[in-house]
Amino acid sequence: MTLGFSVNALLPNARGGGQLRMGLNRLSEAEWLQPDPNLGARAQGFADWPGGVQLTPAEDAPGQELAQMLGIEGGLCEAALASHEDMCLLTKAVGDDQYRLIGAAVAWPSDWHPKEKIGLPLRALHAPIAGYEEQLATGVDRFMETLKPGAIYGRCNWFIAATGDRRWLAAGGPQEQFAHVTAENAGDALFVRSERQTLRRLPQTGAILFTIGIYVEPLKALNATNLESLAEAVGTLVRGESERRGVGAYAEALIGYADVQER
Repeated sequence: MTLGFSVNALLPNARGGGQLRMGLNRLSEAEWLQPDPNLGARAQGFADWPGGVQLTPAEDAPGQELAQMLGIEGGLCEAALASHEDMCLLTKAVGDDQYRLIGAAVAWPSDWHPKEKIGLPLRALHAPIAGYEEQLATGVDRFMETLKPGAIYGRCNWFIAATGDRRWLAAGGPQEQFAHVTAENAGDALFVRSERQTLRRLPQTGAILFTIGIYVEPLKALNATNLESLAEAVGTLVRGESERRGVGAYAEALIGYADVQER
C-alpha cells in the first residue's frame, strides 16, 4: 500500500494502538515528495519560526548533495524551502557508533524544538516515545545501518491537536489544551495531524535524510472508516504513550463524536 498526501489517505497506513512498529512502505522516486508544494507557505513558515533551522558543520556536504538532487542551489535550508516537507539529516561520524542529528530545517513541527534535538543520537531523539527503547530501537538501528542508496521508505503516524495550524507547539497541559472540547463540538474542535515521513540514504555522503510532510484536518473531515479506526486506536495505545499524547483529555469527546456519526 502506497502513501498518499492527505490525512484521509495516510491514516489507513498508520499504526492504531498496541505495540510500536516502524510500518514502512517502499516508495518510488515519484512517490517520495509532495509534487505540488505551497512555496509561499513554506517561506512564511520559516520566516515566522527561525528556530526551526538548526545546523552543524557536518551538515554542509550532505545538505549540498541534497540540494543538487532536487536541482536547486544551496543546502538543507534551500531544499526544505523548495519542498512541502521539513527535512533532517543524520550521519554517523568516524569513531561514533550512533547516528546523530546534524541538521534540521523544520517549519511545521509536531510539538518539538530542533534546538533541543540537534547533535543528539538516534535513541535520545526518540526518548519521549513510550516503548521506543524496548520495542523499536534495535530494529530502527538495524534499518539505518542497512539502508542502501536509491531505496526510499515511508511511514506515517497520527496525533490529535487542539489547533489546525501546521506548526504545533502545545501550550499548557492536555487538560488545558482540550478543556473546550466536547462530543458535540469535537468535529470542529479536534484536529487530526499526520506526519508523512520518508527515509533515504544520500549516495555520495552516506547521510540519511528524514523528511516530514505535515497534513492537518478537522476531525469532521475524516471518512467513516478512518473515524472509526481512530476512535478505536485512542483506547489501545501502549502504556505511557497515551499520557504523552494527552489522550485522557480528549478521548471521551472523540469517541462520543464518533459514536454519534456512526448512528
